[in-house]
Amino acid sequence: MNILIAGSSGLIGTALKKNMNNRYKVYSLSRNPLENSDFYWNPKKDEFIWNHNIKLDVIINLCGEDISKKRWNKKFKKQIYDSRIKSTAILSKKISNLEYKPKLFISSSAIGYYGNTNGETVDEQSHPGDDFLAKLSVDWEKATLAAKDAKIRTIHLRTGIVLSANGGALEKMLPAYKLGLGVIFGRGNQLMNWISLEDVVSSIIFIIEKDNMHGAVNLVNPSQETNFNFSKTLGKLLNKKVFFKMPKWVAKLIFGEMADSLFFSNTRVSPNYLEKNGFKYKNLKLEDNLKDLL
Repeated sequence: MNILIAGSSGLIGTALKKNMNNRYKVYSLSRNPLENSDFYWNPKKDEFIWNHNIKLDVIINLCGEDISKKRWNKKFKKQIYDSRIKSTAILSKKISNLEYKPKLFISSSAIGYYGNTNGETVDEQSHPGDDFLAKLSVDWEKATLAAKDAKIRTIHLRTGIVLSANGGALEKMLPAYKLGLGVIFGRGNQLMNWISLEDVVSSIIFIIEKDNMHGAVNLVNPSQETNFNFSKTLGKLLNKKVFFKMPKWVAKLIFGEMADSLFFSNTRVSPNYLEKNGFKYKNLKLEDNLKDLL
């Protein structure tokens, strides 16, 4: 099986390549033409170099600007939007026009799709929210329409907080926690829908091999943790007490609109579709997973 990954240098893409190489032939869709003579693209200019002699079975799109990189403003929100919607639409259109079409197109989305439900449980059949991240995710998923219309099996990965010591949210949190400066946001009762990087990789491989799965798939652990419990558990494993609570108004002063969406949104996301299809998690307990990572 030949698999092409766009965004292969990111956290998930790097882990995916490492784990897939012993079972599939994996290619990267590079943005550097000197790096890859088979598959290159420039989404901003809609440019491609494409080796049509390689018949691809699966294409995985993991591209997207890091939404927590800096405070949101109009310009950065447009960057976040374009890096997801435009690139996905261009790639979807490209593969829909291939003579040998892939059997499967897997494209990133996010649990931000559901917005803030104030603790209510949602699954893949639930309605989207109405904030920036929800509208972003809706449009992100719509951007795969060309592939779907070409009868290519299409999956939307609605991913939660991916835990890894080498990237993502945990890597950004660790320096402060190691200094004893860990923070609980507000009361800390908002839910954190996390998943281990190992389970993300396993679930993507599971989806590839389960050809009956279509549409949205929530990539989260079945056992959510509150922000309070997450912070206390991380502090305990680092032998640091977590004293500080950041009121919402302070967080909004520092982070702006991003604070509502990333730190105070409270939604219980169920991985119903994965579980119904028989996926088995390797990392079910937060404390055990953090212990392994640290």
